[in-house]
Amino acid sequence: MVGAPNAGKSTLLNALVGGKVSIVTPKVQTTRSRVTGVSVIGNTQCIFVDTPGIFAPGRRLEKAMVDAAWSGAHDADTTVLLVDSRRRIESVDDNTVRIIAGLSESGTKPILALNKVDAVAKNKLLALSEMLNSDGTFQETFMISALTGDGVTDLSRFIAQSLPVGHWLYPEDQMADMPMRLLAAETTREKLFMQLHQELPYHLTVETENWEERSDGSVRIDQVVYVSRSTHKGIVLGKGGQLIKSVGSASRRELEEALERRVHLFVYVKVREGWLDEPERYREMGLEYPR
Repeated sequence: MVGAPNAGKSTLLNALVGGKVSIVTPKVQTTRSRVTGVSVIGNTQCIFVDTPGIFAPGRRLEKAMVDAAWSGAHDADTTVLLVDSRRRIESVDDNTVRIIAGLSESGTKPILALNKVDAVAKNKLLALSEMLNSDGTFQETFMISALTGDGVTDLSRFIAQSLPVGHWLYPEDQMADMPMRLLAAETTREKLFMQLHQELPYHLTVETENWEERSDGSVRIDQVVYVSRSTHKGIVLGKGGQLIKSVGSASRRELEEALERRVHLFVYVKVREGWLDEPERYREMGLEYPR
């Protein structure tokens, strides 16, 4: 699944697999690396890949995210372009235009999914669909709401029918293909995104430093939030450490639900001015370091 930032790819992935495997926030560029979800539709195992939003990158991290998105599209058996249908026809963003051009050059026939249709009048949807299909790029068009689930079943069935015959790659009950350490870090990063504003969320990263299985069946998780400036540390901590405590509590509750056991979560904040230029940080995020 590819699309411009905030088109709803992560929400759609979660809807397709029937559970939360990708973090979701109202902010653009929340997803930083490829996230894989697994779903069984009929007798077909579908492996859905949520990718970072595609846009014109400026910073090194942004380039790594866009590279990951295009890599996901090129590796897939079929590609779905997700478009926010709330946009006016005359103002389809440059990012979407850029993606359509890239998909056309690849020689594949992607699927078009117009998302958030619950918030758009039918006549506008039809006009947008007609415009986007004018050059014959897409093999099929679906009108969906990833948030409400409208049209998602029809989309998933079409995808399942279009996949090649082969062996299943995952156990039948597996819903995601993400290391638990990364899943835990992403959960905490989501909570930080929800509580922080302006540019600050884009200048931090979360890493799981320690994962300790305890004899009573619980798990201890130690995480570090790296920020690029000393002034950011105080903002992330909050007055008297209240913000990071709130983030940690929310993340712990969600992890306990996902892991179905008790979680002891400890979150620390450290200043690391050059983390955006460190290859190791990119590896921890599941990204290739762009040279």
